[in-house]
Amino acid sequence: MNHAEMQNRVCLREADHDIVGAQTPSQVKTGLFPCHSPLIRSRPGWLFCALFAAGCLLGESPAGKERAETAFLAARAGFATNRVGTDMGWKVGKAAFQWADVQTRDADRAKIAEEGIAACRSVLSNSPASAPANYYLALCLGQLAQTKKLGALKLVSQMEASLGVALSLDPLIDHAGPDRGLGQLYHEAPGWPTSVGNKSKSRQHFERAVVLDPDYPDNRLSFAEALWHWRDKEGARTQCVALDALWDRAHAALSGPEWEGPWSDWEVRRRALWLHFPKDGPDSPSAKTRGGRGP
Repeated sequence: MNHAEMQNRVCLREADHDIVGAQTPSQVKTGLFPCHSPLIRSRPGWLFCALFAAGCLLGESPAGKERAETAFLAARAGFATNRVGTDMGWKVGKAAFQWADVQTRDADRAKIAEEGIAACRSVLSNSPASAPANYYLALCLGQLAQTKKLGALKLVSQMEASLGVALSLDPLIDHAGPDRGLGQLYHEAPGWPTSVGNKSKSRQHFERAVVLDPDYPDNRLSFAEALWHWRDKEGARTQCVALDALWDRAHAALSGPEWEGPWSDWEVRRRALWLHFPKDGPDSPSAKTRGGRGP
């Protein structure tokens, strides 16, 4: 059993959860949910990279990987010919995050992430008020942190700062990504004095993300997962019910090949949450009255 699987089993036992089957590192999130999105990795076991930007994920299918590589190469080429325009720099950061996310070797992930970090910092040296550059800098720092061990903790404060700046500049970027990201960061990170983990701050940012973009599935999913982890069962169920109500509407709004990866992830996480409320899940009779969408 590797470190991530061991960490996941420990978390499950602590939560008195009945399912203790081994999961891959990419399935470890709070330790409670069998998530197929690369939101939490095993180095260290709690650290995440993409949990506050799941809408960007392209999935790990061959087509998703090809789209990620093509976008990264195109953004890199555009930035090479125009280093003055701020858009070209942060687009490298966004594409680097996506391309790094589907890498299997730490060396490859780190190299791509560092290129994204450099591009975003290049933008910020001239335009510190660029919300996308701050935001995607945080995401790329998260990718780099995945390749570290103890060194990952040193990057957390940088991620927190970049997300905070992005939040102050454009709270709506990536469907309330800064609030969603800070909520997850404060939820997943160890608490003081080790790191920045803070339940109160986490809840505050998750609540704001839901208010700012209530129809974006990952806002409610991430909040519901955290609520369950905090043993707020009724709060988690409330978010699940709201999620079912918006599911079809969100499917219509967020469609196309680039959304296949996120929807696959969201469906797995949604069903994992409803396992805690079997009488009300998406396959139950009551789901029809809520307007919930089945598989």
